[in-house]
Amino acid sequence: MTSISEILSKYNTSLEGLSTIEVEKRREEYGDNELKEEKKKSPIVLFLMQFVDILIILLIIAAIAAYFVGDLIDAIVILIVVTINAVVGFVQEYRAEKAMEKLKSLVSTEAVVKRNGELVKVPGNELTVGDIVAIEEGDKIPADLLLIEVNELRVDESALTGESRPVSKNIDYENVGLNDVNKSNPPEELKSKIAYMDSAVVSGRGVGVVVAIGMETSIGKIAEMIQGEDTETPLQIKVNSLGKTLGLIAVIVCVAVFILEFQRGVPLVETFMTAVSLAVAAVPEGLPAVLTLTLALGMQQMAKSNAIVRKLLAVETLGSCSVVCTDKTGTLTKNKMTVREDELINKEKALTVCGLCTNSSIKDGKEIGDPTDVAIMVFGENNGYIKSDLEKKYPRIKEIPLDSTRKRMTTIHQNESELLCITKGAPEILLDMCKYVDNEGNIQVIDDAIKKNIENKIKSMTNSALRVIGLAYKNMDPTDNIDDLNPEDIEKDLTFVGMVGMIDPPRQEAKIAVEDCKKAGIKVIMITGDHQETAAAIGREIGILTNGKVITGEELESLTEEEYLKIVDDIQIYARVYPEQKMRIVQTLQDQGNIVSMTGDGVNDAPALKKASIGVAMGSGTDVAKESSDMVIQDDNFATIIKAIAEGRKIFDNIKRFVKFQVSTNVGAILTIVGASLISLPIPFNPIQILWINIIMDGPPAQSLGMEGPEDNLMTRKPENGDILNKNILTKIVVAGIVMAVGTLAVFVYKLNTANEIEAMSVAFTLFVVYQLFNAYNNRSQSKVKNKFFSISIAASFILQLFVLYIPYLQGIFRTTGIGIYDWILIFVVALTILVSERIMNKLLPQNT
Repeated sequence: MTSISEILSKYNTSLEGLSTIEVEKRREEYGDNELKEEKKKSPIVLFLMQFVDILIILLIIAAIAAYFVGDLIDAIVILIVVTINAVVGFVQEYRAEKAMEKLKSLVSTEAVVKRNGELVKVPGNELTVGDIVAIEEGDKIPADLLLIEVNELRVDESALTGESRPVSKNIDYENVGLNDVNKSNPPEELKSKIAYMDSAVVSGRGVGVVVAIGMETSIGKIAEMIQGEDTETPLQIKVNSLGKTLGLIAVIVCVAVFILEFQRGVPLVETFMTAVSLAVAAVPEGLPAVLTLTLALGMQQMAKSNAIVRKLLAVETLGSCSVVCTDKTGTLTKNKMTVREDELINKEKALTVCGLCTNSSIKDGKEIGDPTDVAIMVFGENNGYIKSDLEKKYPRIKEIPLDSTRKRMTTIHQNESELLCITKGAPEILLDMCKYVDNEGNIQVIDDAIKKNIENKIKSMTNSALRVIGLAYKNMDPTDNIDDLNPEDIEKDLTFVGMVGMIDPPRQEAKIAVEDCKKAGIKVIMITGDHQETAAAIGREIGILTNGKVITGEELESLTEEEYLKIVDDIQIYARVYPEQKMRIVQTLQDQGNIVSMTGDGVNDAPALKKASIGVAMGSGTDVAKESSDMVIQDDNFATIIKAIAEGRKIFDNIKRFVKFQVSTNVGAILTIVGASLISLPIPFNPIQILWINIIMDGPPAQSLGMEGPEDNLMTRKPENGDILNKNILTKIVVAGIVMAVGTLAVFVYKLNTANEIEAMSVAFTLFVVYQLFNAYNNRSQSKVKNKFFSISIAASFILQLFVLYIPYLQGIFRTTGIGIYDWILIFVVALTILVSERIMNKLLPQNT
């Protein structure tokens, strides 16, 4: 058995507290009691990093080359495009890391501490290990304390754990060792003796020894975990991979064409301009802007469904989500204790106990008080037993409060000529204190058979994961001086009248959402700090727990990595877990190739929210959780997450559509330029024309493709986690590129033989633009939802092309000239080949790949 003196000895302190000299010495050893923040990259460094990209570097080289060969307009336009892309990237990445600030703001600013034998107030950051700290109702706990004195101390740890029920603390150190005090997950019997930093005292008071400060506290360890680098989203990985591939192709082609033309004796200036044109053609300059706008529109759509996306790229990640790890309380459940089952032997008496034996109340429609107390009071009121009416009829004259040892509450009321004593509490304890049972007015002595029957009903209710409270009463002699009676005398020979069973019930819409997840090939896993039995009961009811396993944090801790990997796919519920374990769960699921969404609301959820592919915080959760998340669910509803997943899937489909569309343009342009070089033709497009094609002509149609409606099978197919451009799509892109290149070069050759070079270039340039507009139709969805923006964007792009051809000022910039009606007929007839080729490819290759 550990004694208080052993605790004081372990931390080399005494009930008189530390001396001033000792405090200074320890502060030098342990440092300040504050959370330390890692140094972040400066905005300037972050902005400059946007240029460290192979595609951007390629464009910068192209701009420099254009400048040195005297093509100033091309150089300026290319640099403007590069700068715009860098700004877009910077704005997306420059997001103030506020999670640490929020954590730091939680730390108590003052503490009452005993030093040199006297109680004094000191700044919270001046506490050190071994300090003796006093806490009382309303205080925020300033450091991790091992308690040595408590008086009805109850602490709200919801900010840390997410669980709303206050925790009763005790100092019963029998059979409790102190070796695990500073562990991340000490045993349950030790947790009840530790007051954690940032938790709040709800009632009572206590005294504790500081056992950890700053980054060594529970909340400090969380702070350390949330300061790592953000996990790359699947879309970031895919877009980066696409960029590197296109960049590599561009470099190889540029070098090859440059060498080829140089060896053939083509003038150096012309060779440079060919290389510049190729570099510009290879880079999908409009892609970042279209991607950003598509994701931003998705954010707006999600916001209408109560899902606030904080990080742009997270919008698409939801669409790839294969595992949703969700908290239980308030997400799958209503976060409101509710009486679900009752066994009222005398209904009138039992409901009177529910209405009177409580300190809860309802003010302005808001329920105030302990969740269990509130549930019982509301149950009484729902059955017509209103607390305020009952109190007028039975005025309270005494209360024996609930505590963790007695596990019951008793109130005494004036009842005309006699006194009414009513009690509620743990049913097994209350039953032992009852001599009688009141069966609707028929008073019977409790014999073994009656007791066994009641115990069986208690067992049945507790097996359903209900929190059971027993109800009892007795009439007292009004001549009794109740102030002279001890609680044991008042509460003996009670009459049992029934019991109620409570649970935080599941949301109806959560059941439907879990079923929708199964249809969509998404696994739902419950991760909760609640008890195993409660978690399993809710899991079964909601459809999460079918034939899988339920394991506790303690069981998980005992598993080696190999043992865990063998069973991880079978686990459907984790109960009684702590922060580092949530991180381990998420990491292991990700290592299995899953895209993991993690929901949470407490400070202890923040590391896992940050680690997950997409962290989802609850709107009612802590600021720290929100700042660490990618998305905030305003209504705390699991069903809202599923709506967001559907939106994410639609967005990913649309991203694939416009990426295919834009990359086919790049491939077509590269093949056209390389083809022209190989057959000794002038380059059909100049760099500004290619930028016009890539940004203006591709931009509006690509953007409208990003707004296409959902496919019919959106939520009945498995999650996608492949490349944006898989083998079949790449084949279609190459074929489309070849068709565009062959058609453009054929018309270019024809026009070179019948007209001057600038007219031939204008026709080839316009044909390539019309190819893009027709190709946009090839990439539309099969949705029943109409996209009115598509036709508008095609019309707008065509009108802009007419401006470039026929407005003199623009003719000078783009080096174009007006073309005749026969040229237009030729252009439209040849451009139709892109529609024909796509139909043929769709017959040969699967449509949805």
